Amino acid sequence: MTYQTHPSAIIDEGAQIGAGTRVWHWVHICSGAQIGEHCSFGQNVFVGNDVLIGNNVKVQNNVSIYDAVTLEDDVFCGPSMVFTNVNNPRSHVVRKHEYRRTIIKKGASIGANATVVCGHTVGEHAFIGAGAVVTRDVPPYAVMVGAPARRIGWMCSCGERLSNEIANQACAACGVQYEIGGNHCSLL
Repeated sequence: MTYQTHPSAIIDEGAQIGAGTRVWHWVHICSGAQIGEHCSFGQNVFVGNDVLIGNNVKVQNNVSIYDAVTLEDDVFCGPSMVFTNVNNPRSHVVRKHEYRRTIIKKGASIGANATVVCGHTVGEHAFIGAGAVVTRDVPPYAVMVGAPARRIGWMCSCGERLSNEIANQACAACGVQYEIGGNHCSLL
């Protein structure tokens, strides 16, 4: 075994877990899950069967990653944030064939108690604020807050806020260059 696991964790046979990954107290990883290297799963995390997780992903306490969710490399999931996989759930109606795929792109961060409604993509290095409710696709580098979440600015891949000014600009912290337009932010 090339990953570390707490004795209270349940890892179903068949789960693929990369080297250097740490699995903490009361985590359950289902048999079909595919998890990369150097990830961390905090207390009381659930990972479903149809879940793909890249490298260096950090999942804080009390997060359930249900079927049809993909987390690319370097994603951060804050404590008690929520993923869904059915748009219109009913207890008495089986809708497993209607799961909507959710993709969280490389380097994105999702704050504590945020919700990502299924069927959407959160762009690279986007930042979802604590308690936000994502109900549509999120562009790369966007800072999203509120319910429903709305864009209030842009963020560098290093985690520092960028100016909202529509112009080419460099991050004051790391110097990375960006082109910022009305509804987009991209690397130069």
